[in-house]
Amino acid sequence: MSADRKVLTFEDVSKHNSIKDCWLIISGKVYDVTPFMEDHPGGDEVLLSATGKDATNDFEDVGHSDSAREEMEKYYIGEVDASTIPAKQAYVPPKQAQYNPDKTPEFIIKILQFLLPILILGLAFTVRHYTKKD
Repeated sequence: MSADRKVLTFEDVSKHNSIKDCWLIISGKVYDVTPFMEDHPGGDEVLLSATGKDATNDFEDVGHSDSAREEMEKYYIGEVDASTIPAKQAYVPPKQAQYNPDKTPEFIIKILQFLLPILILGLAFTVRHYTKKD
């Protein structure tokens, strides 16, 4: 941590709530976790869901290891001004692209699991029909 702490307002921190610009407030400290989004074991959705609020409870509830806590220090950018944190915060969903389940590899596998047996069965009936002796 640097000797001269940067003090940020809650409003400034909450603007950074996207996958390409993600800041979190944990125990009064502000962390820019953008470079860690792809490497987070819980996925980037977990980090995005903790933006725009004090994420201390979310962080502590998971039970992070000591090494995870040490790694946080490299993402530290300053402190949050506690007087700017609203007493009750409204949930603001993170900005991200719409999820389309039809374009996932799992969807293709599900289609193949359905169509492949039908094709094999059709091929078997066709071969049986044309090779059958009258």
